[in-house]
Amino acid sequence: MQKLPTKLYTAAQVRELDRITMAECGIPGIELMSRAGNAVFRHLRIKWPNAKSIAVFCGSGNNAGDGYIIAGLAQAVGLKVTVYVFADPENLKDNAFIAYRDYIKSKGTITPFQADQAINAEVIVDALFGTGLSKPITGVFAQAIQLINKSQSNVIAVDVPSGLNSDTGSVMGCAVKAACTVTFIGLKQGLFTGLAADYCGEIIYASLAVPKDVFKNVVSNIYRVIKKTIPPRTRCAHKGDNGHVLIIGGDRGYSGAARMAGEAALRVGAGLVSVATHPEHAALLNLGRPELMCHGVENTEQLLGLLDKVDVVVVGPGLGQSKWAAELFIAAIKSANMLVIDADGLNLLAHVSERHQLWVLTPHPGEAARLLHCTSSDVQQDRFAAVVALQTKYGGIAVLKGAGTLIAGHDEIAVSTTGNPGMASGGMGDVLAGMIGGLIAQGFSPKDAAQQGVYLHGMAADLAAEQAGERGLLASDLFPYIRQLVN
Repeated sequence: MQKLPTKLYTAAQVRELDRITMAECGIPGIELMSRAGNAVFRHLRIKWPNAKSIAVFCGSGNNAGDGYIIAGLAQAVGLKVTVYVFADPENLKDNAFIAYRDYIKSKGTITPFQADQAINAEVIVDALFGTGLSKPITGVFAQAIQLINKSQSNVIAVDVPSGLNSDTGSVMGCAVKAACTVTFIGLKQGLFTGLAADYCGEIIYASLAVPKDVFKNVVSNIYRVIKKTIPPRTRCAHKGDNGHVLIIGGDRGYSGAARMAGEAALRVGAGLVSVATHPEHAALLNLGRPELMCHGVENTEQLLGLLDKVDVVVVGPGLGQSKWAAELFIAAIKSANMLVIDADGLNLLAHVSERHQLWVLTPHPGEAARLLHCTSSDVQQDRFAAVVALQTKYGGIAVLKGAGTLIAGHDEIAVSTTGNPGMASGGMGDVLAGMIGGLIAQGFSPKDAAQQGVYLHGMAADLAAEQAGERGLLASDLFPYIRQLVN
């Protein structure tokens, strides 16, 4: 991922980059198509060097043209090639027709697709649909995708897996599950969030030698997060220089969430961490982590004295939605502190009308749905639109968690590409909230704290999974790796 560009684009923006390249740089469309086909075939040979046969599924648009070029290259080096078509290729337009005609001139053959046929190829090239797909896939194309996904062949997708929305990362009816995707000119934003991780496989970027000046003409405010170096501390630093975080949470039975958020803030480098929690377990909460300063808080009056002493407040981990929780929540959001709101803090926020520029909201899709008064399916259908709606409605920084977490500020969206399925376990969100709070306490802006917190959180999980696997990964397993990464 680090080798990929950071900027991400919509399909419309990539089409504009394509147009500028042809119109203003004088590079013919067929030349770009040829470069695209060569890029896919080159990576196919790198990834599966011993493959002797390929099947190319060609649709009826420009992706089909790429497919015919790939088929011709494969045929030229002696591979067994089968090209499956779904309509008369003689009806192809412009460059796609040229690519088809050249393939036929080189003695290439085509085979009409039949749903009951067996695919006898080591590698399948998905050249059915590109970024122009505008409606759910049905009929014979759905049958083809089903056949591809059931096959034992390795699959390489041209530009985008057919059926995956390149703007949102949602699946349009059905989609090809590829082992790798070679994408061209500009990275499509939908390849990095939503359901994309289940369909794209390894993402390979091919610039097609488009001049760098072309990209200056299309402005994108969406980008991938990259790790920033955290400056070393001065030799004379003391705990007060590194900020004081207050965690508000831990109603009866939920003390663990506040405990993990507190330790996460410490592990990311906060100088001091206090926990305001239910009096029933305040004396027990820090037994395993005595560095946490725990306070049993019965009412808002007791909380106000703590709020005045800290730099940032994380409200929500294990907070619950009782009367006690609601009172503490209102006191927190009415304070002048910078805030990180997570878990039940978000559920409580959904019932009040409040907008704040100095907070970070960290909902998962279900919590985002409650904040936006829609369904989690609505949120997942277009995560980019959802995170913009959250930020617009509530202000500050909105973090929409999930595969390809999105972090939205006033006029930009960052996408994190770290993390793995092992993070689908309790407590991970509490750790993230604590990390973001700890970074803010050390002087990071809310935007940078959110972006780097999400990125480092996922990277810590990736390092932990490398050691012992994804299944059974606990939120607390991340702590030693968090400390390693911030150093």
